[in-house]
Amino acid sequence: MKKTLYLFTKGELVRKDNTLCFKTAEGNRFVPVENINEIYMMGEVNFNKRLLEFLSQREIVLHIFNYHQYYMGSFYPREHLNSGYVLLKQAQCYLEEERRKELAQKFVEGGAKNMLKVLKYYQSRGKEVSEGIEKIENLIEKLENAESIEVMMAIEGNIREQYYRNFDQILEKEEFVFENRTRRPPQNNLNTLISLGNSILYTQCLSEIYKTHLDPRIGFLHTTNYRRFSLNLDVAEIFKPIIVDRTIFTVIGRGMIKGEDFVKGTEGLMMKDKAIKTFISELENKLKTTIKHKSLGREVSYRRLIRLECYKIEKHIIGEKKYEPFYAQW
Repeated sequence: MKKTLYLFTKGELVRKDNTLCFKTAEGNRFVPVENINEIYMMGEVNFNKRLLEFLSQREIVLHIFNYHQYYMGSFYPREHLNSGYVLLKQAQCYLEEERRKELAQKFVEGGAKNMLKVLKYYQSRGKEVSEGIEKIENLIEKLENAESIEVMMAIEGNIREQYYRNFDQILEKEEFVFENRTRRPPQNNLNTLISLGNSILYTQCLSEIYKTHLDPRIGFLHTTNYRRFSLNLDVAEIFKPIIVDRTIFTVIGRGMIKGEDFVKGTEGLMMKDKAIKTFISELENKLKTTIKHKSLGREVSYRRLIRLECYKIEKHIIGEKKYEPFYAQW
């Protein structure tokens, strides 16, 4: 199975014959390119055009984060699974309002039901989240009558607000009080973790879309525009609660990351290097975790589930099978 390569240390990534070499002050590290699925540059890493050509040949996506752990962008190699037919169908699905609304609603519904699953999991372990569960269930019912994408987005925002309000009851940690959702820069420790986790999930979804015939620039819930990919944001809505949030609860609940692991930087709060590595390691473990897939009748990883979700969207777009989002069964 191919792996994700995370580079945290300052150095230079170069092509060396038919493999990759990461040069640092501590020495050279050789990485067989056949084993690499994607690369994350989290530290100060130099590279050149020759490396990008090599990654493109090997169909490896490169994701770049800056010093403050903000996602900067991706090197997305030329599509190797081009399908003019699927592209036209995807654009047609976006342009036809009712079809777009149908998919957008499924993304919101899938994310909301997985939020409920997380809350009910912790409710069964004695956490007082019943009020949040009831409010989210009521908001989900309103999705059926949403007249536009904008209304759906507003409902989704209300659902997520109710969901986040329950984090304090789940965590019960003074140094990880939620308060409210803040971004760029995140205003507290918990928001810093959420922002980093969500950014990595967005890029994971982008990498998996790359392995299908879908175009990441055409989303349905998130508006397609000139500035960014959007389909990966749609897909990520479904998996944030069960991948990112569950990982956050794990690292905080087990004391793997503490309040002392955050420092005030020039652009807001930052996590110390050790904490970043700990969090990403646990997030990677979550992506590798396997569950019994109801339809396939076999074990699949959460990373594979993201790819399968993309396949389901593709089948829906070409009219082969109606799309139903993934719901956690644990």
